[in-house]
Amino acid sequence: MKTLKFNHETAKLIEEGQKISTWRMFDDKDLSVNDEIRIIDKVEDSNPQTWKIIGTAKITEIVEKRLEDITEENIHDDNAYASKRDMLEVYRGYYGSKVTGSTPVKIIYFDFEKSKPTTPAEVAALDVAKLYTDGGSRGNPGPSAAAFVICNLDDSVVEKSGIYLGVTTNNKAEYQGLRLGLERARELGVEDVRVFMDSQLVINQVNGAYKVKNPDLLPAYQEVIALSKLFNKTVFTYVPRELNKLADKEVNRILDEQK
Repeated sequence: MKTLKFNHETAKLIEEGQKISTWRMFDDKDLSVNDEIRIIDKVEDSNPQTWKIIGTAKITEIVEKRLEDITEENIHDDNAYASKRDMLEVYRGYYGSKVTGSTPVKIIYFDFEKSKPTTPAEVAALDVAKLYTDGGSRGNPGPSAAAFVICNLDDSVVEKSGIYLGVTTNNKAEYQGLRLGLERARELGVEDVRVFMDSQLVINQVNGAYKVKNPDLLPAYQEVIALSKLFNKTVFTYVPRELNKLADKEVNRILDEQK
C-alpha cells in the first residue's frame, strides 16, 4: 500500500476531519483515484522512530494544475498564501529551486479512516527495506526450509520468519524464501524493496540473465516476478553466504527444530 507522510500539525488536522486534501509535486508514487494509502504522522520530523500510521485514506478526486494557475477555490483546507510568490517560496522549501510557476501540482482529495497507531518498527519498514532471504535442503532433495529477514537500511531487524517445507530441493526452497519475504514486505507496506540472496541461480533468473530451464521452478519464478511488480521498485542482488547470515541462521533453526 502506498503512503503519504505529514508533519504532526497537519496529521492532527486530518485526524480531526479538518483537512481532506493535499498538494503533491513530482509524484513518484503515481497516485490515482481510488488508491488506498496509509497516512503517516511524522511526530518528530527528524526521528522516524516516532512516526505513526494513524489511518488509511481513499483518494476520491485528483485535480492537476500548474502552480501559477492555482486559485482560491483550489486551496480549501490548505494554508492561505499572501501572494503567488509566497506560495512559490513555500513549495521551493519542500522541493527545492526546481519548482517554478509552471510546475504541475496534483491536488489530491481523500476520505480518511482513523485506525489504531502502529508500532515504530512497522512504520520504519514502510518506504524502503532490505530483504534477506534463504532456502536450504539437507540432502537436495531432502528436508527443507525457507526463511526471510526484513531490515531497515541500517540492517536493524524489523521482522524475521520462515517455514518448514518438507522434502524438496535447494532451489525450490530458495524461491519459497524469496516469495515469503516479498509477500510479507508487501503486507508491511514496503514500497522500495532491496533483496539480497546467496543463490546465484535465483538472482540471475529473476534479473533476466538466466532462463528458467527447469519446469519445476517456473511457477515459483513467475509468482516472484508478479510479486516484485507490486512494489514501486525492486532490486535483486547476489551476496556471498557470509553476508546472508541472518536468513541462513533462520533456515537452519527451522530445520534443527524438525529433529
